[in-house]
Parts: sequence; structure tokens; C-alpha cells
Amino acid sequence: MNIDMAGSIFGKVWGTTSTIFSCNNVEVCRIEGIRGGKSSMHKHISKVSQFFVESGSIAVYIEKSYNLTDMTILKPGQLTVVQPDEFHRFEILEDKTVCYEFYWTVLDHFDIIRKDCGSLGSILQDPA
Repeated sequence: MNIDMAGSIFGKVWGTTSTIFSCNNVEVCRIEGIRGGKSSMHKHISKVSQFFVESGSIAVYIEKSYNLTDMTILKPGQLTVVQPDEFHRFEILEDKTVCYEFYWTVLDHFDIIRKDCGSLGSILQDPA
């Protein structure tokens, strides 16, 4: 299902998010937050998330194996990427922070299940 969310604005406990562009496998959202606000800890099944800060600053937390969490602090002009299936959250570190979250899906180049290995020659039988 492809739903056009462009122009949608959603209030959150930590600020607002608005969808700027959404089409097929790409989405761009603008995030405005207030200091101390945190998103939920969540993951996306097949989407990559890239955070880019325009003003203010955020911390992006990514859960890794062995119950460890990586933290990256982003300032204006900086970005970080969260891979699919990684639990993550962001925290707004300054009032009036604006950042963009870019989403896209990754094609699996090994997304193929073969029933046989193929062959040489014609599949059609000689009618003679």
C-alpha cells in the first residue's frame, strides 16, 4: 500500500514531525523538538533511517548486542544512519532543534529462491 503522507503534521510529546515527501520507498520527515524530548525506542523492519540536523542538536541511541547502546550526538550539518532492525531513539538536546529524518528501504540483492539451476537448450520438445 502506498499512502501519500506529504503535508501531514503529527504532534508528539517531544515536539512535532511533518512529512515533507513520501513516495514508494523514500520518505522525508521534518522534526521539531523541545529540549529533553525523547522519541520512543523503536525499530523499522526494512527501513533505513538517516538523521540530519539543521539547527540545535540531538543524540541518537542505537541498541547493539549484549545490551550495549551506542550514542551519537549530532550538531548542525551532521548526520547518522540507523540500519533496519536496529532499536533506536533520539533525544532533543536543545530547544528549537530542527532535524530531518530520511527513510528508504533496502533492496535485498539475494531476494531470490531458485527452484532449479537452469539449463542449456530448449524447453520446447521437438515435434518430430
